[in-house]
Amino acid sequence: MRIRTPVIRFATAAMMASGLVVAGVAHGDVPLARPVPSDRPVADIACDRGSLPESQQGRVTAAEVASGRSAKGYTCNTAQVGHYGSSGGFHVERYDDAAGHSCAYMDSTLLFPKDVAGPEGPGVFVLDMHDPSQPVRTAVLTTPAMLSPHESLRVNAHRGLLAADMGYSSFNPGFVDIYDLTQDCRHPVLKSSTPLGVVGHESGWSPDGRTFWVAGSQARELTALDVSNPSLPVVLWMNIGHWPHAVTLSPDGKRLYLADQDDPFSGLVILDVSQIQDRVANPQVPEVSRLTWPEVSIPQVAMPFTSHGHRYVAEVDEFSKRTRTAPTAAQPVQKEHTGAARIIDIADERNPYVVANIRLAVHNTSNHQGPEATDPGNGDVAQEYAGHYCSIPTPVDPTIMACSMILSGLRIFDIRDPRHPREIAYFNGQVLPGKPGSAGTPGLASQGAFAMSSPAYNLEKHQIWYTDGRLGFYAVRLTGAAATIAGTGTHRG
Repeated sequence: MRIRTPVIRFATAAMMASGLVVAGVAHGDVPLARPVPSDRPVADIACDRGSLPESQQGRVTAAEVASGRSAKGYTCNTAQVGHYGSSGGFHVERYDDAAGHSCAYMDSTLLFPKDVAGPEGPGVFVLDMHDPSQPVRTAVLTTPAMLSPHESLRVNAHRGLLAADMGYSSFNPGFVDIYDLTQDCRHPVLKSSTPLGVVGHESGWSPDGRTFWVAGSQARELTALDVSNPSLPVVLWMNIGHWPHAVTLSPDGKRLYLADQDDPFSGLVILDVSQIQDRVANPQVPEVSRLTWPEVSIPQVAMPFTSHGHRYVAEVDEFSKRTRTAPTAAQPVQKEHTGAARIIDIADERNPYVVANIRLAVHNTSNHQGPEATDPGNGDVAQEYAGHYCSIPTPVDPTIMACSMILSGLRIFDIRDPRHPREIAYFNGQVLPGKPGSAGTPGLASQGAFAMSSPAYNLEKHQIWYTDGRLGFYAVRLTGAAATIAGTGTHRG
């Protein structure tokens, strides 16, 4: 059930133009309007003594590259613990098995086969993280979906399953590969590889690990697979209509939070998937509500969490509006939106609304035509100063959110007060001017960071793991005040 009437679209446009935001549109409801939260850059905190801070929040200038400053990297309240390789894709996942092994899983390419990383790839790399200072590759998964998982690589910690669907920047035939990690996470065991995902690009797990969701993006297709028996997956439901990016689910698996790319109403869509979770025959999936925001670009992922019992969603947009929309006289390049990130109140799920924006200073400049236009990588619509992926370490009372913000590297935000987030740390590796990645990665820009991955966590050791598409896998330790704020917690599951 989708609300697509011209009246609602007209109301939405008028409210956004007047400085109000639609606070959710539910079936039969009149849209509510609330004040738009500030789009100013988030506050930050002081960096500790060992830091190598930026001159401007999120920015690496051409002058810094030419002078050699960027070759030292940029850090604030972080330190490098370990590193592996010189490539990376869209996800880093973590799983600890019952025998005490700790493992990381990373897709190795941004775009298969174009960006295959020489002798390292392709495939999904399994890293033994027993000693995070020296990650050891123990396996490479090369079944169809693992060769080109695009943004779909996911671990379900509850059942110890790793899955991906075969994807691309648009979509690919949706082979779904499922591996069992429980016996030895260093050596995953293939349970099935089937074409049941129809078409692939993104994905999501139900928390109980019984349902794997395949999001077909450009094909506007969403498929739910029953993987109760991972050796024999079964299609439960398929829909063509939404334009799905990543999907996440509520703890009971009955609400699906969809990052929807469907212009002109891109944003968050909440679906009632209780009949799929309950395995009702011929399930119906009504739309609960939808929400957009003035700065929307391309919604990537929306992650539900609770803070002191109050329900929220943390959402990040990828890239900027120019990635999908050519500039016009009415919307020149310098006015195009950079989506960045935000926190959404979903206590009333029929009327969600944005309570805070999470933006860097560099997101709020005319960074496509002003002085930032000559910064390394910022001329590429697939790189640039923008968000790409965020993750949270736990869905209950998370203290931090970590984001890969492409040219700005890994950024860490304090979300203990969801209405007033602030930046507490960052880590951004750089390279010398004019030099390609150390593996000579073809097809990628020769300068600038390419941080695209959803980070994973080892907060027992104050660590965050992520990949840069040009520089490889990093284990990064939080230091100083950032470590104190992060505290200890469970890893992302």
